[in-house]
Amino acid sequence: MHKINHTEYFQKVYEHIQDGIVVMRESREIIMLNPAAKRLTGWKVGDYVPYCSFCTTRNRRVETPSCYLMANEDVPSILSQMSTNRKKTLDVEMSVSVINRNVETGENEYLLVLRDCETMLKAQEAALNKKMIQALIDAKESEHKRLAQELHDGVGQSLYSVSVALEAIEAYMQDNEKLSSYVKEVRNELRKVIEDVYTYSYNLRPQSLDQLGLKAALENLIDNMKKMAPHLIFELTTQGLDRCDPAIEINLYRIAQEALHNVVKYAQASYVKISIRKNNTHIHMKIEDDGIGFDRKSIQNKGLGLKHIEERVDLLSGTCAIRSEMNKGTVVEVTIPRWRPNT
Repeated sequence: MHKINHTEYFQKVYEHIQDGIVVMRESREIIMLNPAAKRLTGWKVGDYVPYCSFCTTRNRRVETPSCYLMANEDVPSILSQMSTNRKKTLDVEMSVSVINRNVETGENEYLLVLRDCETMLKAQEAALNKKMIQALIDAKESEHKRLAQELHDGVGQSLYSVSVALEAIEAYMQDNEKLSSYVKEVRNELRKVIEDVYTYSYNLRPQSLDQLGLKAALENLIDNMKKMAPHLIFELTTQGLDRCDPAIEINLYRIAQEALHNVVKYAQASYVKISIRKNNTHIHMKIEDDGIGFDRKSIQNKGLGLKHIEERVDLLSGTCAIRSEMNKGTVVEVTIPRWRPNT
C-alpha cells in the first residue's frame, strides 16, 4: 500500500490552490506566500501587508488593533478592498488566523487567506448564465414539443379529414369531368400540404424520440437525410443505449441533427458513421465522415452550428472535440454524464 507523504501533499495544495495564502508576522511583514498570492497582489517576502479599506476607514478606539480580523478572532471573514503592488485595489474576501507563536520574540504569526471576489463573481455569473441558457433551451424544446403535437394531432388530422371528404365528394362527380378534375387537383395539393405539416412537426420535435427513444429518432433522421442525399451512405451503431433523461435525449438528438446537416450540406462526403455507446457513467457519441474537411479558423465567425453543439454539450457538463483536416474528413466526439446535472 502506498504511504502518503503528507508534507508533499500539503505542499502541492499550497502551490496550486487558487486562493492567495500569506504567512505574516504580527508586524504584517510577509514571511512566505504562495503563487496565487503573488499573482493576485504582486507582493513578495519581506513586504508588509497593507491594511484593507475597511480597516483604514472604520472607527475604532486607540487601543484597538488596526486590523479588524486580528482584533476579532471570532469573525470568520470580511469583504473589503486590498491595495496591491500592481497599482490597483483588489476586491477580496479575507480571513486571518493565528498559526504560530514565536517563542523567542513572543510575536504571533498569522495566516492570511485572500479570495479574489472578481473571479468568484465571474464564476457565479457564468453559472447563472448557464442556468439561464438551459432554461431557455428547455422552454424552447417544450414549446417545440407542444407545437409538434398540435401540428401532428390537430392540424394534420384535420387536413387529412378534409382530404377524405374531398375523395368522397369526387366519387359523386364522375359525370362532371371538369369539376372532378379540379377536385382531384385540390386533393393532390392538400396531400402535399399534409406532408409538409408532418415534416414541420417532425423537425420541431420527432414523436419517435419521446415514444421510442434516441435510437429510433436517429434512424428516422437518417431516413430523412437519405432523401436529401441519396448518394451518402449512413451507418448507425449503438451499444448499451436504452432510454435516457429526456433532456439528454433531445440534446444528443439536436447535436446529431446539426452534425449530419453539416455533412449533407458542406462535407461532400460519401460515408458518415454515427456511433453511440452508453456505460455506467457516461454516454459517448461519435460522428465521423470522409468528406473534404474544413479549417476551423477560417469559419470562426460562420460556424454557429458548431458553437451550438459545444454549448449544448457544456450545458450537460460534458466534453466535446471537433477535429477536421482538409481532405481528411471531420470527427465530432461528445462525452456526457448519463445523468443530467442539477441546474
